[in-house]
Amino acid sequence: MPGRRWNGLRARAFGLLLLVLAVVVTSFWLSARHQHRAQDGMVATSSEAMQGLVTEALQRRGEAVARLLAESLANPMYYFDLARIGETVRSAKRLPGVSYVLVFDEQGRVLHDGSLDIDAFGSDMDDPLAFDAIHARGLLTQHDERAVDVAMPILIGDERLGGVRVGLSRADPQRLEALARGDLERRAAADRGRSLRLLFALVGLLLLGGIGLMLLVNRGVLRPIQRMAAAARQIERGDYRISLPGRRTDELGDLERAFVRMADALGRHDQDVLRMAYTDPLTGLANRLAFRERLEQRIVGARAAGQSLTLLFIDLDDFKRINDSMGHDAGDQVLEQVAARLSRCLPQADAETALLARLGGDEFVVLLATGAEHDAARQLAETLLHELQRPFTVLGKQAFLGASIGITRFPDDASEPRSLLKAGDLAMYQAKLAGKNCIRFFHAAMDHAVAESAQLEQALRGAWDRDELSLSFQPIYDLANRRLVGAESLLRWTHPMLGVVPPTVFVAVAERSGLIESIGREVLHAACRAAADWHIAGTRPFVSVNVSALQLRKGDLVEEVQAALSASGLPAELLHLELTETSVMGDEAQVAVLVSRLRAIGVKIWLDDFGTGFSGLSHLRRVPVDGVKIDKSFVFDLLRDPDDLALTSAIIAMAHSLGFTVVAEGVESEAQFDLLRERGCDFAQGYWLGRPVPDAEFTAGHLEGR
Repeated sequence: MPGRRWNGLRARAFGLLLLVLAVVVTSFWLSARHQHRAQDGMVATSSEAMQGLVTEALQRRGEAVARLLAESLANPMYYFDLARIGETVRSAKRLPGVSYVLVFDEQGRVLHDGSLDIDAFGSDMDDPLAFDAIHARGLLTQHDERAVDVAMPILIGDERLGGVRVGLSRADPQRLEALARGDLERRAAADRGRSLRLLFALVGLLLLGGIGLMLLVNRGVLRPIQRMAAAARQIERGDYRISLPGRRTDELGDLERAFVRMADALGRHDQDVLRMAYTDPLTGLANRLAFRERLEQRIVGARAAGQSLTLLFIDLDDFKRINDSMGHDAGDQVLEQVAARLSRCLPQADAETALLARLGGDEFVVLLATGAEHDAARQLAETLLHELQRPFTVLGKQAFLGASIGITRFPDDASEPRSLLKAGDLAMYQAKLAGKNCIRFFHAAMDHAVAESAQLEQALRGAWDRDELSLSFQPIYDLANRRLVGAESLLRWTHPMLGVVPPTVFVAVAERSGLIESIGREVLHAACRAAADWHIAGTRPFVSVNVSALQLRKGDLVEEVQAALSASGLPAELLHLELTETSVMGDEAQVAVLVSRLRAIGVKIWLDDFGTGFSGLSHLRRVPVDGVKIDKSFVFDLLRDPDDLALTSAIIAMAHSLGFTVVAEGVESEAQFDLLRERGCDFAQGYWLGRPVPDAEFTAGHLEGR
């Protein structure tokens, strides 16, 4: 019986059932195994995609921030402006994900780390990534376990000032990646548990369930993963406009929606980075980087079409005076107003193709893509000058500025972007040399002129220490009794190779380069020492010293004068300081305070070259002076030109009505001397009365000989 029972249909049926069960269980096991592999692949693929995407985003973001910082820190690094460097670094450190920003010099020493106290100032960077970062000649991206480190050198032209390092932390991306992976793994484990419970509950339907599960896995898991992998590749290419259904309510639906949100966030951040990289944060105009790229594009287009371009290079005159006298906040407000005024003027020239940008500091450029003709470019430049000459209202006060504009054309003057900008800069520089607040077109001779000016500036440095600079003194006489009353100190330069360099040449170079500040201080002390020994007939002649606009605006002139008087022993009333109208103009309030302080200690103040400025006697109502010096251009034609005689007589009469002493410059003949005396002029100087001579010759010829 038992044998028959195990060999009968029941047994076969049971055996077949066992076989079917074994096949079904094996099939389910194989199906479950395939599902597990698919889920593991999903987790690995998603993790890999997210990791690659985040790493790429961090790297691109760090490179953009490093480029922006390198551009923004060039001028502050050049002028060692730690305050501006600190502001820029702290702004960058506030960006999401930025863990550190280090600005270092050429030797790799830290200049700023973003802290208020600059705790790491002067210390060497000794981390494993520091060596390559310090010696990087271009953009350098490095990685370690904690951060993505991007280094960028800071350049001014071809000169390397140092560099900047930006570190973006991996912590948040790794944490989010770990959370997402853990979430996927937990959900995958839950799916496996449900599959096992389904095995025990629906043994009879295992085969059908296995087939259905495979179809579900293929349609519900693998396809969404493929869509997300394709979306990740799209994001990797920089296209953040991905499209995923996101209608599912399970974890894959959550992942799809997370992918969409992440792409949107990366897209917005990418736009923010691009906007920061290509927009001047103060004025909202295109910055240097954006302008260079657009200039290259337009030059390529113009070259292909056989068209020309016109570039206007604009530099504000005496903008540093605004920052020095009113503060950098006021300077920023002025720059914003300048940008607005320039923008309003552009539609008059070319509303669609004109490009306005701020290169940095107080430099602006206008590119006319249609290639405006010579007269049209000049007309636009004159319009811009007129607009910038109107007073600016800053902090409840009026500020006055001008601008120097250089104009150049492509392809007439230059065929490459860098050369075109250089030509515009040279033309602007010539406008500065011509007296500022004017326009100059580029021509080839400007390169030679700039080279000569640079050579003179180099030779002028240290000229005082090498005894190449010396003082000569020109006597000043009282017209009423022909008595010597004083002398004007005049600076002379004798170069061993160049010979005698005219003051009109080297003084302008000294003022442009800032050397006039140190030279003026030496002249003041030397003039006081010489005059301290002057005596004649029981009286002591005064000495007059010219003061530059830079010395006036620096703010410590009173202290320098007191130091020179104290060191030489010269009485304050024997020192006369000569100010030009141009140095006073636009800063009357500040100069008036400075002049009042100087007069309070006994120093006399004269207004030099009187009558050649823009405002004339109007300055005397705002700046208290002791006397005026009539410019020699009026005295030269005094005998032949009735207008010059009338103007000179009017100046003398008006100055005397205000109680001022009047000195005539450039007296070359006795007839001029007599005519000035008849008109009531007080003092005079000129070649007829005495040429400028060294101190020893002046003492022997004008003091001891009387």
